[in-house]
Amino acid sequence: MEPGPNPPSTDDAGYSEGLPALAEGLEKSRGGFMARLRGILERGGPDGPSWDDVEETLIGGDVGAMLASAVVDRARQRGASAGPEAAVRAELAALLVPRRLDWMPRPAAAGQPAVVLVVGVNGTGKTTTIGKLAYRYREAGQTVLLAAADTFRAAAGEQLQQWATRAGASVVAHGPGADPGAVVYDALDAAAARGIDLVIVDTAGRLHTKVNLMDELSKIRRIIDKRLPAAEPETLFVIDATTGQNGLAQARAFHEAVGLTGIALTKLDSTSKGGIVFAIEDALNVPVRFVGVGEKVGDLIPFDPDAFVSALFA
Repeated sequence: MEPGPNPPSTDDAGYSEGLPALAEGLEKSRGGFMARLRGILERGGPDGPSWDDVEETLIGGDVGAMLASAVVDRARQRGASAGPEAAVRAELAALLVPRRLDWMPRPAAAGQPAVVLVVGVNGTGKTTTIGKLAYRYREAGQTVLLAAADTFRAAAGEQLQQWATRAGASVVAHGPGADPGAVVYDALDAAAARGIDLVIVDTAGRLHTKVNLMDELSKIRRIIDKRLPAAEPETLFVIDATTGQNGLAQARAFHEAVGLTGIALTKLDSTSKGGIVFAIEDALNVPVRFVGVGEKVGDLIPFDPDAFVSALFA
């Protein structure tokens, strides 16, 4: 986690190109709960809007009940000078975690690869997200190796290989049912031998209620620490935006078990409840790093908090 905000201009490469896609991807949210919210805020009479309706609308947008209540209380305390819409917008923006917009995975020491451990439950788009990440970093000029540590799901290795071919990345894989930790260790060995810049580890999609499987993730972390002493791997959790508060509950469990450093929020273009972004960052104090706004290989874009809030209120 970054120590504090130190963002470059949003004109930086990799971010300015994502702004139109982000605005387009939020069309359902902007026309869904945000349209209702703005309508309530604009209809207020001499005494202001119905704050109960504001709170209800935020809850309906997947902000969460307790957080919605807190946002409304703080917005009301700002007073009438800023206006109700500006007050709510400012309170929502304040929920988002400070970050560097030029963030990227970095190695702990010269000559080591950077490592990203990608975790999440089945069906969230985890392997597809890995493929899109590999494509993004290959386009940026990095060499990328994928570790096929999801050895339990049928055809997981084949799916990852397809993405690797598409992205121009290499893969280290063992047979079905192999020890995921051994795959990761061999992948790190191969990365060191080949001078690879980035290793992305695909882990088995698992339910957060399966304690033994969560323990396995912790084992993989220990293997990374053993093979790359002082390594600081990023642990990226993939959430399907359409699952709302259920996805947040999953993220909480993973965060407690392995310590998440970032979120990839998929299918943001498919939900009218984009308020889940505020709930995630406020609850976990972990930044959303990427959002998925389409099916194409380039539709996983870096998350810009200011652009997100502006697009919602546009």
